[in-house]
Amino acid sequence: MEMKKRINMELRNRAPEEVTELVLDNCLCVNGEVEGLNDTFKELEFLSMANVELSSLAQLPSLNKLRKLELSDNIISGGLEVLAEKCPNLTYLNLSGNKIKDLSTEEALQNLKNLKSLDLFNCEITNLEDYRESIFELLQQITYLDGFDQEDNEAPDSEEEDDEDGDEDDGDEEEGEAGPPEGYEEEEEEEEEEEEEEAGSELGEGEEEVGLSYLMKEEIQDEEDDDDYVEEGEEEEEEEEEGLRGEKRDAKDDGEEEDD
Repeated sequence: MEMKKRINMELRNRAPEEVTELVLDNCLCVNGEVEGLNDTFKELEFLSMANVELSSLAQLPSLNKLRKLELSDNIISGGLEVLAEKCPNLTYLNLSGNKIKDLSTEEALQNLKNLKSLDLFNCEITNLEDYRESIFELLQQITYLDGFDQEDNEAPDSEEEDDEDGDEDDGDEEEGEAGPPEGYEEEEEEEEEEEEEEAGSELGEGEEEVGLSYLMKEEIQDEEDDDDYVEEGEEEEEEEEEGLRGEKRDAKDDGEEEDD
């Protein structure tokens, strides 16, 4: 698909000035030139034209708000001075897989004062002796080259880079909004302690009630046992009395028989 048609498709019924991101990867550049892009894309912040057989940036329109430009896997060998003129606020530039051979080609990027990350991976220039040291010395404004800084620390993800400026601007607001007010946590802890104490006291009262009811049951049982014992004693006494009365009757009967 040609670049012009791809741009029309990516617009999706939007006006060019409403577009902030545009991905045109793997489409076809006629004569190696940028086609279909113009100054009406004034809000564009991210543009990707990877593997589109691009050889020249001469037709790139003025994109003052553009921060990230992906140009990997093309056939660009020079003409980078256009970037400082047309995209002065670039912070990220990916030229990996192009035909860049010499340090002199990169000198044009010195005018990109906001450039922080540059990718030249798989370009012939990377085969030069002391390549990394030379690039960091030439472009002192950059922090990351081919994804790593001078101490070989890896660059953050692109999303994290996007958030850096926003975090700096909104840091104070977030500090004001985030977190509970002072003393809130202490009050919450005190309330939790009071609830635990109340729960403990309720549990203690319940245990006391259980203990009292148990003691009362014990006393009732003892009284019942005492009653049973008294009843048994009374029955034994009655039996003994009846036995004595019977013996007396027998003795009396024997006396009467002897008199006869």
